[in-house]
Amino acid sequence: MAAIWLTIDEFCASTHLKRELVEKLIQDNKLTHKTEGEQVLIQTEPTNHSLVSIGENALSAQNDNAPIAFAEKTIGTILNLHEKVLEAKDESISTLKSENKFLKDALFSMQDIYDDDQKSAQFLREQLQRTQEELESMKRKYKLMWGKSVGNVDLSPLVKNGENPEQDSKKNQ
Repeated sequence: MAAIWLTIDEFCASTHLKRELVEKLIQDNKLTHKTEGEQVLIQTEPTNHSLVSIGENALSAQNDNAPIAFAEKTIGTILNLHEKVLEAKDESISTLKSENKFLKDALFSMQDIYDDDQKSAQFLREQLQRTQEELESMKRKYKLMWGKSVGNVDLSPLVKNGENPEQDSKKNQ
């Protein structure tokens, strides 16, 4: 069978392939071709027809791979976003843990201060109770000694120049 030489455009028209695919097949040396002047001619023979069917299969495979490539990119984007969400989640957890630790420490500190205040208040209540008991005891002693109620008595005239009225009463006896 005699070889027929066609230009790229004629070859594309007869095989219904895109020019880019035909040029790629020429670069990969899958089509027999020659250059005459500025034109590239492609030899048509039974071997090229099988290559054209291979090229069509490659084209359909590329078209079939387009949704797969899109799905892979989409999955890659989703995984990337998922990693960023996980990083943000880890950062949020870390921040919440540090805030929780701070609040626990503040709570323990406040509890310690509250306990100290309670101890101080209890000490002051006990001190006040002892002072009140001592005052009642002094009132009873005064009443026994002088026979008077202390409620409206001014003790300042009884103390002369830093002297104790009890000592004066002992001197007089």
